[in-house]
Amino acid sequence: MPEATAFVFWTMGDTTPPATGPLAGVRVLDLTAVVLGPLATQILGDYGADVIKIEPPEGDRMRANGTTRNRGLSSIFLAINRNKRSLCIDLKSPDGVAVIQRLLPTVDVMVHNMRPSAIERLGLGYGAVAADNPRLVYCVAPGFGSGGPDAEKPAFDDVIQAACGLAALLGHTDGKPDYVPSLIADKTAGLALTNAVLAALYERERSGRGQFVEVPMFETMVVFMLAEHLGGLSFDPPHGGAGYQRLLSGGRRPAPTRDGYVAMLPYSGAQWRQFFQRAGHEDVASKYNFDDRHERNARIREIYDDMARVTRRMTSAQCLALCEALDIAATRIYTIDELPAHPHLQAVRLFEHQRHPSEGGIVGVRPATRFARTPASLRRPAPLLGEHNDEVLREAGFDPAQIAQLKASRVIVTQAPRD
Repeated sequence: MPEATAFVFWTMGDTTPPATGPLAGVRVLDLTAVVLGPLATQILGDYGADVIKIEPPEGDRMRANGTTRNRGLSSIFLAINRNKRSLCIDLKSPDGVAVIQRLLPTVDVMVHNMRPSAIERLGLGYGAVAADNPRLVYCVAPGFGSGGPDAEKPAFDDVIQAACGLAALLGHTDGKPDYVPSLIADKTAGLALTNAVLAALYERERSGRGQFVEVPMFETMVVFMLAEHLGGLSFDPPHGGAGYQRLLSGGRRPAPTRDGYVAMLPYSGAQWRQFFQRAGHEDVASKYNFDDRHERNARIREIYDDMARVTRRMTSAQCLALCEALDIAATRIYTIDELPAHPHLQAVRLFEHQRHPSEGGIVGVRPATRFARTPASLRRPAPLLGEHNDEVLREAGFDPAQIAQLKASRVIVTQAPRD
């Protein structure tokens, strides 16, 4: 069985443990910021890649977003920037761009989420960098894909939630659009970005050549949304409107109980029938042809209304016990605050108490994916701004005098370490 990640302590100046993941030996130059890109590159780092995080002198803006104990290392930044080295460079300076150009021949992957015109102005567009490193996997994560009228527009999670139909979907019952209270567009596109990098690296192993890869947030989220919601638009001519009616008509909603709510989903006809029978409602069990999936879907709102009438007479514990006896997928509804105490998460040791070199005690989550032979690992905490400037520049061939000059001219900036 794959091993769980061990209890982790970090102290300033520790020798970093060797990478054990499947991407050990891969080097990533990360010019992304906020959530989408940093989440993707953290996964690559968890899988063993050496991720060099490029930050401006003011730092990634997510250093200030979320809960903070000290300025510059917020809860969100800590959660999506481990296993990275921070190189703080002023890219408005030609000398700063020159540092990046010197690093590029040494990396396997470059990832950024700048607008096309901005990266071209820096001289770091794909054409320029691929000439010096034809094996480079060059991955961009813009708000909107190239070739369309919105390609140069700025985009953030809420804008993409609105553009892809998600905000309207949340308000479909009362006409008031709303946002999912999670950075769902950023994180979904971030996972797609990770997959794209891995696919391009796999192809490079066969061809020996890198390539340009684009993962736009908007298009990624439209594809994500339409997996179940393309509906009648799947046919030409359309066979009705878009939308998965089972979700839009009130199916699949939490079941009320005498003391709260539970989530439960009888899936087969037999499960639906047995649930009502075991709950003492043979009249409901015989009311529907549960074995006909099409009829079940057409009458799902009625079925859920009947289910709610039954569960309201039960406690949550009674309802969950009946679901377990019938092998029906079910759970109590947890709050975010309750997740560290979830018995399954405790058993698999998802949450880890760690000692950060500057922040003291912190709680993190280990990589959820497990590899039997090449386990993912936690090797570095989220870095201070510019913490690895000297280390990375030395590896790129800069001598002490050159590094000192870059510091003196404020091309590179290092945040003073905290006790």
